[in-house]
Amino acid sequence: MKRRCPVASAALTVPDAPAVFFEESLFTWREADALVAGAAQQLASLGVAGGDRVALRSLNRPEVVWFWFAAARLGATLVPLNARLTDSEVVPLLERVRARVALGSLPGGVSLDVAPGVSRAAELDDDQVIVGLFTSGTTGTPKLIELTQGNFRANASANAARLGGAATQRWFGVLPLFHIGGLAMLYRCATYGASLVLESSFDAQRACAALDAGCTHTSFVPTMLDRVIDARGPKPFRGVQAALIGGGPMSAAQLARARAAGIPVLQTYGLTEACSQVTTEAPESADGQTAGEPLAGVEVRIVNSDADGVGEIEVRGATVAKGQGEWLHTRDLGALDSRGRLKIYARRTDLIVSGGENVYPAEVEAVLREHPAVRDVAVIGRDDAEWGQITVAVVVTAEPSDDVLREWARQRLAGFKVPRAWVRAEQLPRNATGKIDRAALRAIVGS
Repeated sequence: MKRRCPVASAALTVPDAPAVFFEESLFTWREADALVAGAAQQLASLGVAGGDRVALRSLNRPEVVWFWFAAARLGATLVPLNARLTDSEVVPLLERVRARVALGSLPGGVSLDVAPGVSRAAELDDDQVIVGLFTSGTTGTPKLIELTQGNFRANASANAARLGGAATQRWFGVLPLFHIGGLAMLYRCATYGASLVLESSFDAQRACAALDAGCTHTSFVPTMLDRVIDARGPKPFRGVQAALIGGGPMSAAQLARARAAGIPVLQTYGLTEACSQVTTEAPESADGQTAGEPLAGVEVRIVNSDADGVGEIEVRGATVAKGQGEWLHTRDLGALDSRGRLKIYARRTDLIVSGGENVYPAEVEAVLREHPAVRDVAVIGRDDAEWGQITVAVVVTAEPSDDVLREWARQRLAGFKVPRAWVRAEQLPRNATGKIDRAALRAIVGS
């Protein structure tokens, strides 16, 4: 089915409403539509046509928005690459992409500068691939996931059913536009005619200012949330309706701090292959105990579960990328409670098997995060001749001693789950989206 480009639709329905805020600039939806048209004309002049790929590397800036929808209008696929990658890391990815045109800071990249053009009727097919994203690759070779217009439309519709979708929403966008979280946020803003406050990088003070200035929604990883609350001080925010929290579990203490700061946090679970969110807590019943129920039109099941109901999470629905089979095999481990809410335990590749017992890193991390001196923590397995693997906790804290933390864990966990080794770090290695970089973490612990 063909549908109007969401930017063009917003330009018709709310032409003078704010579309994108960036630094000192504001673009209305009418202006955004003209800039997308100009970017499309520029790409066409470079030979881009239906079925082509357009590679791009850049930090967040409005031109990324224009070129994404411009490529889609031409029937092409934008492949935004991680802006933190070096040229030597990018080259093999470009060889796989085989882009017609490279944009931005890529080797030989064309400038992202664009002038407004004349907007014409712009319809996109739901089956059209509009973006290709490389998975973060923290544990292996990145995969290129292709997502369609239909995937993004389904995600925007499902989010509206869970969180509401209105032109009055204003999203604070700090997640990178080479990541599904950032792109899904952008697409839903265009679909609703809502506005996006786009940031090139995360800064806690700027986040506070944006939330004070009228941002109603945002999406953070837990470390970002903590920094915003620290920067804010005792005065709670007013007017923040929801903060989606992904990238890792939160402790009860973190949830309490956020809500005291006037930030209604909603835990969520998602992945690139499912066009961002799979489950999200409902605002009216959020308690921070799970990642919530599946979004509308999304099904979740647990297969190969153990005696405790923990097994592999599988997903299907209109948000799932092509080529995943009837069910998307996430390789993540979780369980569904009696209300159908999903609790995340670990990625299959992160599961620790010690002495024949399964240890789920998320469970151990949640307990250690409850200790008031622990600022951050990640748990990982290390090969061991006697036990097969042992559990290692990498902790961001100077105090207390390993023995104190071990006793804290022992009082709250079965003995086989208590870390056998402890590593102190000034900070945890994270990728551009705030997720733990497991490869770098293994290097730290020597596995």
